[in-house]
Amino acid sequence: MSRRVPILVVGLTDAGADGLPAKLLLRIARADLLVGGKRHLAAFPEVAAERLVVEASVEPALARLQQAWATGEQAVVLASGDPLWYGIGASLRRVFPPEALDIVPAPTSAQLAFAALAEPWHDAVLLSAHSRPLAAIIPAVLAASKAAILTDHRQTPAVIAQALIAAGMEPASRCAVCEQLGGPRQRVVSATLADLVTAAFDPLNVLVVWNDRPVRPIPPGLPDEAFSTEAGQITKREVRLLSLAELALQPGEVLWDIGAGSGAVAIEAARACPTAHVYAVERRAEFIEHIHTNLRRFPAPNLHVVHGEAPETCADWPDPDAIFIGGSGGRLEAIIALAQQRLRAGGRLVLNLVTAGHLATALALLPAARVVQVQINRGAPIQFDLRFAALNPIFIVTWRV
Repeated sequence: MSRRVPILVVGLTDAGADGLPAKLLLRIARADLLVGGKRHLAAFPEVAAERLVVEASVEPALARLQQAWATGEQAVVLASGDPLWYGIGASLRRVFPPEALDIVPAPTSAQLAFAALAEPWHDAVLLSAHSRPLAAIIPAVLAASKAAILTDHRQTPAVIAQALIAAGMEPASRCAVCEQLGGPRQRVVSATLADLVTAAFDPLNVLVVWNDRPVRPIPPGLPDEAFSTEAGQITKREVRLLSLAELALQPGEVLWDIGAGSGAVAIEAARACPTAHVYAVERRAEFIEHIHTNLRRFPAPNLHVVHGEAPETCADWPDPDAIFIGGSGGRLEAIIALAQQRLRAGGRLVLNLVTAGHLATALALLPAARVVQVQINRGAPIQFDLRFAALNPIFIVTWRV
C-alpha cells in the first residue's frame, strides 16, 4: 500500500506566488498534481505537474484528489485567501479526514478589505453572495451594523445595493468596494448604496456595508387591534405567543406559515428573528391585502408573501425548520404530509385547530404530537366591576421531527 501524503492546500492573495515562503514554494514545485482555478494555476507556470482546473463543479477535482491521496501522489490545491472561509476547504473536508489535509491559509479577502479601509472588523458580519441567492444574505446585512460581502459576476455590488435598498435600507448608507485585494491593482472605492446601483467594478471584489440603523429583534406580542384583518379573523395575541414559543424560530432558520390569514404570526416571527427566512402563503385575495397593509405598518424584509394554495405553492420553497398551520381549509392531510416530508431534522410543526374533527385528523397522522387546549378569558369592565369574556378555545398541536 502506498504511503499517503497529506494534500497541501495553499491560500493565495492576488499577488500569487510572490511573498510565499521558500519552503512552501519548494513543496509546490515538487507536486505531482496541481489543482486550482485558472488564475491560481497561472501563478505557477514553471511547475511541471499534472494540472486540473476547478470549474463549475468541484466533484471531478475531488475524485482525482482522492485517487492521488490513495496512491501516495503529492497533490497541491491552490485557493483564494483562507480555503476554509467560503472556499474549497469545506468541499475537501466533506471527503477527507483532517489528517489528510495540510492547510496553509492566506489572509481572507474580507481581512484584506478591512485592512485596506483601516477598519476594525471584530464586530463585522462576514457573508458570501458567491453562487448563493441574495435572499440568504440580505436579512443578515440588514441586521448587522457592519458587513463584508463576497460578490460574484452575477451578484455584483450594484445588484446587492439594489436589493438592500428594496429591502428598506437607506440609499445613503455608507459602503466601500475593495477590488483586486493584495495585488498591484488594488483599489478601494468609497460610496453610498445609491452610488453603487449604476456602478461597475472588477469581478474580484469585496463589498463592505455600514448600517447605521440595523434591524434588531422585536419581541412579539402586538395587540390584536394593531393588525388589519377581516371580521376579527386573526390568531389571538395569547395563542400567537404560545405558538411562536412552540415554533422556536432561530437565526438563519426557515419558517413556513401556511394559511397566513392576516399575517400576524408570520410578521411577528419575522420581526422577532430578522435573520430567519419566513415564507407565508394565503389563498384569499382579501387577506393578502391585509397582509400587505400589516407589513406597511410593521415592516419585515425577511418575510416572503405568496398568494396561492398550499401545498402546491410550497414546492419551490427551501426546506423548513418550522411550519405553522393556521388555516388549511379541507387540505389538512396533504399539508401535514408535506410537512412530514420536507421538515429538516429537529424541525417543528405547530397547528392551531378549532374543531374536534380537524384535531382527530391531525392526531391520526401525528400520533406522537403534543396537544394543548387553550382557553383564554380576557378581563373586561362591567359598570364598577370586572367580568371575563371567553375567546374561542384553540387546540395547539406540536409535532417534532
